[in-house]
Amino acid sequence: MTESWLPSLITETPEEGYDLAMKLARKAVGMTQPDAEIRKKLRPIYANNPDSLTFASQVVAINFQTVAAANNYWK
Repeated sequence: MTESWLPSLITETPEEGYDLAMKLARKAVGMTQPDAEIRKKLRPIYANNPDSLTFASQVVAINFQTVAAANNYWK
């Protein structure tokens, strides 16, 4: 049995939670487009597009909301 890449949404701190939110976003991109060469070719297009960068930030923010809720907002 292989080890899960996401064993838990529980983190010790909000900073670790944010790091996990980023990991979730990166993993989603990798799963959506598994070909690393295609991702590499596309990066210059979205890396210089303000709308694309805003959308990427929005995905991380949504992921962070999920992680924060799972951690009872670190109360």
